[in-house]
Amino acid sequence: MTRTTSAVARALDRIGRLDPALHAFIEVWPDEALAREREAVAHRLPLGGLPFAVKGPSGIRSFAARRLIAVGGSPVGATSVPGPGTHWQTWGLGTHGRTVNPWRADRTPGGSSAGSAVAVATGMAELATGSDGAGSVRIPAAWCGVFGLKTTNGLLPSPDRSGLASAGVLARSAAAAEPYLRHVLGGGGPDAAAPALPLPAVYSEDLGFAEVDPEVAAVVRAAVDRLVAAGTVRLLGRDAALLDPVGAWTAVRGGSPDAPEAVRVRRTNDERLDALLAGGALLLTPVTPNRPHGHEGPGDLYSTALTWAFNLSGHPAASLPAGFTGDGCPVGLQLAAARGADVRLLAAARAVEEALPAAPVPPTAGRAAAEH
Repeated sequence: MTRTTSAVARALDRIGRLDPALHAFIEVWPDEALAREREAVAHRLPLGGLPFAVKGPSGIRSFAARRLIAVGGSPVGATSVPGPGTHWQTWGLGTHGRTVNPWRADRTPGGSSAGSAVAVATGMAELATGSDGAGSVRIPAAWCGVFGLKTTNGLLPSPDRSGLASAGVLARSAAAAEPYLRHVLGGGGPDAAAPALPLPAVYSEDLGFAEVDPEVAAVVRAAVDRLVAAGTVRLLGRDAALLDPVGAWTAVRGGSPDAPEAVRVRRTNDERLDALLAGGALLLTPVTPNRPHGHEGPGDLYSTALTWAFNLSGHPAASLPAGFTGDGCPVGLQLAAARGADVRLLAAARAVEEALPAAPVPPTAGRAAAEH
């Protein structure tokens, strides 16, 4: 096969070969993507035609997509989101069928930014936009072994009237998310510099209420121990005892943010999170209490148990690859930071990933690269 030289052409080639099995895209725009790349190169725009994907049918109209296009990004297509009747938004439905996890086809990639995570994990796009109302960026990032960021609520425009959902990005790594940092978040200056190490951090397996799969917990704890041993993290003796946010999140999503119990839970958790994150500390947890579930559904499990507290509180939070369970399922390490500290969080995430083993490429993507 003749080797392509254009980044967009390479991405489109991978989509053509991989997506019939992975079902990550609902639309692909080859002609438009190649034309945008040529224009970006001709006008020497900063991103030079960087191929990226957008979440869902409306993703091309998002603030992030418009900003990336303006500086020379080239959208290659719209990624899969949940289809009708999908409980807890942990699936995607692409043109060819239900989106599959690139590590284990019998498992879901997570959602609702399902296709975005699969696209970046397999090299069909260099980064992808997402949105996160309960964990919809962080969960698929964790289950597909890539980086995912939920920005501070309200920092970027969002169509979600409840205020729970915020924009986000998925990329192979925190380092690969740099174009989003620079051109969407407007990151730069001292906040984007490499942080002083060790990073002060609080570790919590369960945030005080969740029931976590012991093997998932062990993988994340091993990653945290490695960070401590490397001098990247210094653990603080603070107890992360939050209240379970399930009722409050449901009330807010249902249009009752002033319900007394929801107000009580949010106020209590806000106070406790402010204390935990004081002095620039990070909060480290597993991203999900469970490993990727099968396509039949999650059953009684809340995959969102450890993520949606930060949608209620508004804090930025990221998922980084932490390792694998024995059955080959990726596990994510969640980092949360103070509100508005998105740029510092990304800098911290880069430091963390430098101290952890490089995330491997899914078998499907590796075979495609070898064939090419």
